[in-house]
Amino acid sequence: MNGWKRELLNVNGFEVAAEYKESAIEEIFIPILKKMNEMQKEKGRRILVFLAAPPAVGKSTLAQYLQVLSERSTEMQTIQALGLDGFHYHSDYIAAHEAVVCGRRVSMKEVKGCPETFDLNKLKEKLAHIFDENILWPVYDRNLHDVVENVVKVEKDIILLEGNWLLLKDEGWRDLKAMCDYSILITAEEESLRERLIQRKVHGGLERSQAEQFYEKSDRKNIIRVLRDSQKADLTIKMKEDNDYEKED
Repeated sequence: MNGWKRELLNVNGFEVAAEYKESAIEEIFIPILKKMNEMQKEKGRRILVFLAAPPAVGKSTLAQYLQVLSERSTEMQTIQALGLDGFHYHSDYIAAHEAVVCGRRVSMKEVKGCPETFDLNKLKEKLAHIFDENILWPVYDRNLHDVVENVVKVEKDIILLEGNWLLLKDEGWRDLKAMCDYSILITAEEESLRERLIQRKVHGGLERSQAEQFYEKSDRKNIIRVLRDSQKADLTIKMKEDNDYEKED
């Protein structure tokens, strides 16, 4: 059980080739799905699970993979994976506003992706209705580089919400944890994420030097902030340098 499984997934409108070690699937991912199913049966209602992680860990891909695994199972309910990124402020708002980030006033467009560029009140309003209504969920369209409202209908009894800031300790954000039934945090070494983020920007059209500058100005700070300032989760998983996963104590 030491081999790797490759899966083509649709993640945020793009086809992504994901690879996971068979041992991680059997020892971590499937038990997570079983935990969600047991919890939903016990509570007898829709449940909400948070999956938080720093940028470049592949949380959106993993959330989609967990949904695919549940869809293939004859023994478990299908989960529905949703993303936090649909709660970014719209691009015209970000272009016209500033935010105070770590005590410094900056243009929102320079730090897009940090928690100050999200509409937290809109998120809380959606979550207030998610347990007893089949609400419509916004998404972040990576072709438009903007939010599109009311795209996905929330309709399953197990909802897996992924995002960087779901367990953040900051004022306002820390209230979110009380709204979920179970929480998962993925950690990683900063250096193992650096090249991923730089390559992501290069593929998006930036020169290597520009991508490195953006990493230092924004991405690196976001990684450190997630790893340093997230609340303790019910389950913590570490992504290793070879992209395998292991449970942390």
